[in-house]
Amino acid sequence: MRVLLLGADGFIGRRVTDRLLMDQELQVTVLGRRDSADIRFDLTTGSPGALARFLDAVVPQVVINCAGATYGSSRTLIRSNTLAVATVCEAIRRSREPARLVHVGSAAEYGPVPGGVPVSEQAEPRPVGPYGVSKLAGTELVLASGLDAAVLRVFDVVGPGAPTASLFGRLAEGLRRALERDENQVRMPDLSGYRDFVDVRDVARAIQAAAVSAATGVINVGSGHAVRARDAAQLLVRASGFEGSIVEENRQVLLPAQTGGPHADHLPGHHHHQGGPYLPGHRPEGPRTEGRPVPGEPVAWRQADVRTARDRLGWRTQVPLEESLGDVWLETACRV
Repeated sequence: MRVLLLGADGFIGRRVTDRLLMDQELQVTVLGRRDSADIRFDLTTGSPGALARFLDAVVPQVVINCAGATYGSSRTLIRSNTLAVATVCEAIRRSREPARLVHVGSAAEYGPVPGGVPVSEQAEPRPVGPYGVSKLAGTELVLASGLDAAVLRVFDVVGPGAPTASLFGRLAEGLRRALERDENQVRMPDLSGYRDFVDVRDVARAIQAAAVSAATGVINVGSGHAVRARDAAQLLVRASGFEGSIVEENRQVLLPAQTGGPHADHLPGHHHHQGGPYLPGHRPEGPRTEGRPVPGEPVAWRQADVRTARDRLGWRTQVPLEESLGDVWLETACRV
């Protein structure tokens, strides 16, 4: 099967590339802005006609779109997450042999949801902030395109390669610096939210499964479990061996070793992404002024209903959160 991959240099895209190249039945061509791409093309400025000509040259049976922006101005987000998707859809429609499209969406499209229950693909999207709005607009373009297409609405991605702007990338770097400098504090944002963390390697498996399936429409990709940010971050802190304290916003958070209890609810862990602790790999959409929330905060709860992925893709997570965060620390600790 011939596959055209967009966004191969991103956090998710790199793992998708590795996964696809391991499959000898797939012929993978990478299209992107960097010199490492097989085809140089900028989705934010290139025309659908030009992209269609590349499609006619490659004749892919599947196009996988992992491209997009996770932070920046509203204009940047719209150009990268909405306009670029429109270009992809139109180019596929114009090509001589229209390919199947697998597009990577975001749980940020849902916005605030009721606490304590998983959110299904049938939930009404109510994104807050330009990132979620731009991603939802991209999803709607795919669904309205008339193409053979699936949108994987990915929840909170973690694992090795996590950007330093992400929650666990930031925490890992903070822990590394604290250990190197013999400091006893690491500062983190509010860690009270619940998130559905899913390892980037499991996400890559889901994308591969969608590429070779006949499933269409929106499909949630998450662990199916909500974990408090503090509890998740505790796994990373333990992996690092850090024994100091975590300062969360304006208050100090003590580690279990300092409170005498292994199960105490005292730890670090989350960034904010339009509406609460945010999807690893994404920056807050504006500067945080001390004591003032980012507009749209907080989204206190996020948990995926993953029955569709299980039933239509035959996909389940394989990497436990503890292993995922242990790998984040291992990568950070080995960085020169």
